[in-house]
Amino acid sequence: MSFDLFQDENAIIADAAALLERRDASVDDLRTGLQTLLTGYEKLFKGTQKIMRMSDRSEQKVKQAHTQIQQQQAALTLAHQQLEHHAVALEDTVRARTADLVRAQEKLQKLVELGISMAAERDIDTLLENILLGGKALTHADAGTLYLIKEDSLKFTIVRTDSLGIAMGGAGKQPVFLPSVPLTKPDGTPNHQNVATHAALTGQTIVVDDAYDSNEFDFSGVRQFDRGTGYRSRSFLTVPLKPRQGKVIGVLQLINAIDPDTGKAVPFAADLVTFVEALSAQAAITLDNQLLLKAQKDLFDSFVRLIASAIDAKSPYTGGHCERVPTLARLLAQSVCAVDHGPFADFTMTEDEHREMHIASWLHDCGKVTTPEYVVDKATKLESIYNRIHEIRMRFEVLHRDAEIACLKGILADWHDREHLQQELEVQQALLQEEFAFIARCNIGGEAMQPADKERIRQIAQRTWQRHFDDRLGLSHAELKRRRNAQSSPFGIELLLSDRTDHIVARERDAHSRDTAMGIRMPAPKHLYNMGEVYNLCIDRGTLTHEERYTINEHVVQTLAMLEQLPFPDGMTRVPEFAGAHHETMTGTGYPRQLTREQMSIPARIMAIADVFEALTATDRPYKEPKTLSQAIRIMSFMKKDGHIDPDLFDIFLTTGVYQQYAKTFLDPAQIDKVDIAQYVTTAPVAAI
Repeated sequence: MSFDLFQDENAIIADAAALLERRDASVDDLRTGLQTLLTGYEKLFKGTQKIMRMSDRSEQKVKQAHTQIQQQQAALTLAHQQLEHHAVALEDTVRARTADLVRAQEKLQKLVELGISMAAERDIDTLLENILLGGKALTHADAGTLYLIKEDSLKFTIVRTDSLGIAMGGAGKQPVFLPSVPLTKPDGTPNHQNVATHAALTGQTIVVDDAYDSNEFDFSGVRQFDRGTGYRSRSFLTVPLKPRQGKVIGVLQLINAIDPDTGKAVPFAADLVTFVEALSAQAAITLDNQLLLKAQKDLFDSFVRLIASAIDAKSPYTGGHCERVPTLARLLAQSVCAVDHGPFADFTMTEDEHREMHIASWLHDCGKVTTPEYVVDKATKLESIYNRIHEIRMRFEVLHRDAEIACLKGILADWHDREHLQQELEVQQALLQEEFAFIARCNIGGEAMQPADKERIRQIAQRTWQRHFDDRLGLSHAELKRRRNAQSSPFGIELLLSDRTDHIVARERDAHSRDTAMGIRMPAPKHLYNMGEVYNLCIDRGTLTHEERYTINEHVVQTLAMLEQLPFPDGMTRVPEFAGAHHETMTGTGYPRQLTREQMSIPARIMAIADVFEALTATDRPYKEPKTLSQAIRIMSFMKKDGHIDPDLFDIFLTTGVYQQYAKTFLDPAQIDKVDIAQYVTTAPVAAI
């Protein structure tokens, strides 16, 4: 529906125009039409005036609106410009913050990587170096020092100054020669003048922007260093190393933070200080753990050496055996690992495996603590706690005197028969002297006993002598227990030499069940000891009875029994195996388990060679003369042929010169003679290490 603003007026004009065109229109009609037209025109005029007034007001409002629109547009333009400016500033801020976050993330990532690497590092020197280098990397420091507290002072442990090329301490570096910094002054008061000792004493982080402007600490030593080297020590960041217990164990000091853009020394930024403190906290815990582990290892090693030295000190017959075998075993193991051809070309040993073998070599004779000294030291056949030859000699003295008394009594009874009686006395006493000399020679136990000699001992033993005192008086409970079933009287006739029931010491503990459980194939004799006089004097060779020989050999069983009860950690679980196989042979004829070469590990076979060579060349055995190099090598060559020692390892022992290295340290010069190893070696020579 359309809308016409002048609809009524247009209708009046149309009616007037139609009236004028009528030819028959009257004057009244015309007058009326004109009046109507004038009235409409007047109305139109008034309406037009009203519209014009309304138009003027609208135009003014439009102008005002236009002005407002222009003002708002200007304001919007200004706001847009400001927004664009703020957007640029915000973008720069975001970009800068993003860069800061990236750097922080990189440092955090570096911190995490350092923490992981430090936790995995087992070598303390390398760990200390990583702590200092990690701090330098985090802060772009040109120099740094890591101190450890030792005996009330700070000891320089790692020192680095990149611009001067100084690198002291750490793995593979020259040692630090700088003197330690005392934590106390000469008068005993705390040394707070030095920035490093102050950090150690207070446990606080110290930041110095410029050492030359600092009045709080004494940097005179720093200035002296700078004058001597042309260096300029400026910014210092000193952080104590405090583990969980809170006790400071060291100090990390970083010097001269370098601006990556300018390359100049600048103060250490506050955010970097936080990262370094975090690094120091991780480093302190890791270092403290490593130091505790090292202390535990050192304590364990000390106990091991203590046991070994106690065994060596227990008997002069073993001397320094337990101390020397580890050295010889280590030399041979290193040589075997260095060989790049032959049956051991692929054989290697880790650091843990070397330590495992080292501990085993120290403890290989620990079972000897259970071996009675009089058995280990038994130098004659009749020796127990003392040499019973003196008791036998006293009996001969009694017979010698009895013969003389009988002679004198005979002379008193028949004076005329005195010459005959004296001749008989001389013959009888000479026989007693000769028989005792024979018994004394047999007691030494040098050469093999002949059957005739054994029979003569039994004949001499049948001599009798008169006992006048009760042989039960003054005996121990154990001796009385052994004599419980023996017939005895306060006095009586005694054999010169006897094997009595009380000479036998029963084996009270069942060794069979123990041996079966441990895989021991070394049959135990029925009795623990047999101290029978005839029995001991008739020993075929040497001075030990079958029971005593078992007791000596049983030290390996005791070694296994002792070591297998210990809770060795991972990496040391084979200590019992290495230590308990040094008397095994390659052919299964050794003891205690009769292992063959295939059943023995290489370290165990190395131990066997080290044990034999040390025993042959030892200079501190009172019962024998030490062998020369040539004599010892010749004896071991026979052992090689007989399958007692590993032939390939023995070849390496010779061709790498291990025997010579050992001889230079432990043998007397007179023992070191020339050895032609070519006649003993069956493999191609190996270069000596």
